[in-house]
Amino acid sequence: MNRASWIALLSGLLFGAGLAVSGMADPSRVRAFLDVTGRWDPTLGFVMGGAMLPMIVAWRIKARLDRPLVGDGFHVPATIAIDRKLIGGGALFGVGWGIAGLCPGPAIADLAVRPLPAAIFVAAMLGGMAVNRMIFSRKPKEPAHAVQHA
Repeated sequence: MNRASWIALLSGLLFGAGLAVSGMADPSRVRAFLDVTGRWDPTLGFVMGGAMLPMIVAWRIKARLDRPLVGDGFHVPATIAIDRKLIGGGALFGVGWGIAGLCPGPAIADLAVRPLPAAIFVAAMLGGMAVNRMIFSRKPKEPAHAVQHA
């Protein structure tokens, strides 16, 4: 395994451990955060706020680097446009997160703790990703009246 793979593995383990220690892999904790009219639990907000601090530092360091310390280049989104596709995807993600109390990271971590419920969620997540790829990777058809010039 190369150096970049080791760093990715260690980063994933650190992220998973953070989810477990903070309790954010527990779907009931996430649902309680979203239940603003009932028994609201603000701890997820503190975890998200705490996660922003190291990211602020990381983005400042990234701005000073020509390339990452490990890897060929930075992988950042090519666009910053806010369009219907982004809004729709965000809404679907939020609804799924609210219903299941899981998002991709905690779902993967939960495979070790609650294998069956997490596996159902992960299977549905992978299915949704496959459907998205099938729908949005199609090349648009040319109109029937289009004339091709050689």
